[in-house]
Amino acid sequence: MTDVCEMLGIKYPIFCGAMGGISRPELVAAVSNAGGMGILMTAGMKDEAKIREAVQKTRELTDKPFGANVAIISGNAKEVLEVLIDEGVKFFTTGAGDPVPFIDMIHEAGAKIFPVVPSARVARKVEDAGADGVVVEGMEAGGHVGQATTMTLTRQAVEAVDHVPVIAAGGIADGHGLAAAYALGADGVQVGTVLVASTEAPIHDNYKQAIVDANDTATFVSGSMTGAPIRIEKNAAAKKHHDMDMDPDVDVKGIEAYTIPSLTKAAADGDVKEEIVTYGQIAGLIHEVRPVKEIIESIFQEANEVIDALADKKI
Repeated sequence: MTDVCEMLGIKYPIFCGAMGGISRPELVAAVSNAGGMGILMTAGMKDEAKIREAVQKTRELTDKPFGANVAIISGNAKEVLEVLIDEGVKFFTTGAGDPVPFIDMIHEAGAKIFPVVPSARVARKVEDAGADGVVVEGMEAGGHVGQATTMTLTRQAVEAVDHVPVIAAGGIADGHGLAAAYALGADGVQVGTVLVASTEAPIHDNYKQAIVDANDTATFVSGSMTGAPIRIEKNAAAKKHHDMDMDPDVDVKGIEAYTIPSLTKAAADGDVKEEIVTYGQIAGLIHEVRPVKEIIESIFQEANEVIDALADKKI
């Protein structure tokens, strides 16, 4: 058990990435029941009743700790936070915007916050503002990404902060990845793609199969010109996304207005040819759909085996 486990009351220092249309109660509860930290995605949820319903359904499915992600860019972050806090959520991650204005609000509710950050500088900034930890996400990840890789970002973020836990994210799907994160100084990991390809992920089987069939070059980053870079699978929708990104008349709101509904439709309906599909570069290591509990336990078992084997490779 690491310090982050003691802080959050979880068995394994592993978070479920907050993925649009995917990190819903069924998957969140499965991660928490397996000993990790399940995290609800609330981006795009404008209806207070639906947010409450998601929290309450998750609580029906697990008695373990779980959290929620708040997308600052959504424009209704404060309102979403108020609902989540009123529902008793005690752990938060944030993304796509500055979380600093919300840290005090979260602490006043007796909750903790681990902002997802794209750089070591921002990691230090949110620590100075009172964040309880940080999730540093490299560009290998699926979904919206920054410019730094997980290896370079994790080590520099660990060096930049003074005392808060660092959770590494992006390009991690097995015990080798977890052991590497530990070697870089991280206190745990956040995973997404490997959990999308899980039995409990409440999405169409076609989406899961797309990950199983993928290799390490199946995705690319589009959206950088409009300011919303996102790693997506190379398909017809990706070409449309790229063309929109190159169009000087399209701004970040315009491209997101296409991206989010398309991604949600792919996850729900299984059209992985004509809609946006997002997953990380690590998909090439995922060869089958498995239960969440098996995925998480195998990651930590393998990590221990890797760490033990490294003892024989001392220089």
